[in-house]
Amino acid sequence: MADLKSPELHGFGLGRLNFDPYRVVLSHLLNCVDPFMSVHPLPTVGAQDAAVQEVKIHLAAALRMAVLDGFEEGIDNHFTACVPGHPNQYFVLPFGLHWSEAKASDMMIFNEQGQTLEGQGVVELSAQSIHAPLHRLTGAKVVLHTHQPWATALNMLQDNRLLPATQTAAFFHGRIAYDDTYTGLASSLEEGERLAALMGDKTVLFMKNHGVVTIGDTVAQAYRRLYKLEKACQTQVLAMSTGKALNILSDDVIQRVLHPSGNDRHPRGDRERLYFEANMRILDRINPGYAD
Repeated sequence: MADLKSPELHGFGLGRLNFDPYRVVLSHLLNCVDPFMSVHPLPTVGAQDAAVQEVKIHLAAALRMAVLDGFEEGIDNHFTACVPGHPNQYFVLPFGLHWSEAKASDMMIFNEQGQTLEGQGVVELSAQSIHAPLHRLTGAKVVLHTHQPWATALNMLQDNRLLPATQTAAFFHGRIAYDDTYTGLASSLEEGERLAALMGDKTVLFMKNHGVVTIGDTVAQAYRRLYKLEKACQTQVLAMSTGKALNILSDDVIQRVLHPSGNDRHPRGDRERLYFEANMRILDRINPGYAD
């Protein structure tokens, strides 16, 4: 049995868990999954190799989650992540594979010049044009771009601003950049550079008549933002469909949402990790194989 403090039980690189051996034993006795145990623990290898494998697993998992959440458009759109130790190289699922079949071993590596550095396939032009400049200019380790339905529906409107009318929407207040000029299919690095300039220090980009982008330091962080964003957009579009006036939160309430109590037992990083691990367990039950 592995040491409960060992690295192989610490599979996410998002903060070490405090393992309780009694809880672990009880979990096994009850024949259930302990929600505080790491999902798909990594083998004991060099730190660099473990970090690379972790990103590949998480990227494949996020793509499969996006299918369950209704975010995908078949083989189109892209999730990318920097290769640990190589900030100018990026993992992406080879174009032509459906997101539901993504595996860690499928991930190819490309650079801003569109060259395949590792793996099979050729990077799709829009992934090169949008994602590589966004990584380079924003410093984001993870860039997720989708045409998910509720966020895209809001971005079809002349006034596409996400309003702080719910607690979930309030979390995005002041953190969304808006591209109000759709220029057609992305086919040059200049387009990605234009989007990066608009994005600035924001973590979300609304692309009018197009879709959305979220960025993050980890796959878990960027994907949780994408999921929460879709929920916020969904509730706003549904509320707007009533034709009634929306009740916007006050600035004071918004600030309390953005700055939670110091007594919060689950800091933001923990919430991102726990959310992502929970969804990986769902995948393990209904669509396993992403870690292969």
